[in-house]
Amino acid sequence: MADIKAADVAKLRKATGAGMMDCKKALQESEGDFDRAIEIIRKKGQAIANKRADREASEGSVQADVNGSYGAIISLNCETDFVATNDDFVSFAKSILEFALAEKPADLAALKASTMEGKTIEDLVTERSGMTGEKLELAYFDAISAKSVIAYNHFGNNLATLVGFNKQVDKQVGKDVAMQVAAMAPISVSKDDVPAKILETERKIGREKAIAEGKPENLVDRIADGMVNKFLKENTLMSQDFTKDSKINVAQYLKNSDNELTVTAFKRFSIKG
Repeated sequence: MADIKAADVAKLRKATGAGMMDCKKALQESEGDFDRAIEIIRKKGQAIANKRADREASEGSVQADVNGSYGAIISLNCETDFVATNDDFVSFAKSILEFALAEKPADLAALKASTMEGKTIEDLVTERSGMTGEKLELAYFDAISAKSVIAYNHFGNNLATLVGFNKQVDKQVGKDVAMQVAAMAPISVSKDDVPAKILETERKIGREKAIAEGKPENLVDRIADGMVNKFLKENTLMSQDFTKDSKINVAQYLKNSDNELTVTAFKRFSIKG
């Protein structure tokens, strides 16, 4: 068996992030061959990922940031809060976000297939599974391009939002709207953006409820329309009551800042739902 020096173990640990004992075992198995040892650790990561493929990666780090007029949001998921709050794990998620901000991949699949540090991001995530002993998954990526983009990261890294505006926005105003998206989880910017299928479903629910309550037939459609309007007010961003002042809605809040200011798009992702 090759004589494994502590310095070699430390070097391998620095290169892979794996535990000291895992690094020592890999060097012993490779008979001191550093490159083979790295490959052994990588394969171990794949094995752990396969073994845990049926496990639920329900914790993780959700992060959003902005680069000029482009904003991105990612979620790197894991199994336990212990790993999710680990500084190395959070930094790894941050490095993926920074890569996305610089390279602007088309979608999640393109981000996973992108090369970072000489390896695909998907391979790097798999390797990190070997280091943590948990299933890891790059679960979400999305982005916004707009005249102005604001990112909001909720405390604990389990929720983040992006909001795009049609023109430059005051930072506090932008943050207020991004926090509104985080707190109220709207389904669209305005009622005009709501898919017809959702409206049909809400109208059907309204009709069935009115009939079940014994309302007169000639009032059923009117009652259903009223419920749809209530749904739109509560679930579309521009119509929602502003969380800091319920006397106005978000559209009015923006107009108080700039009469032409509006939201063009938003993204919201939360590990907790």
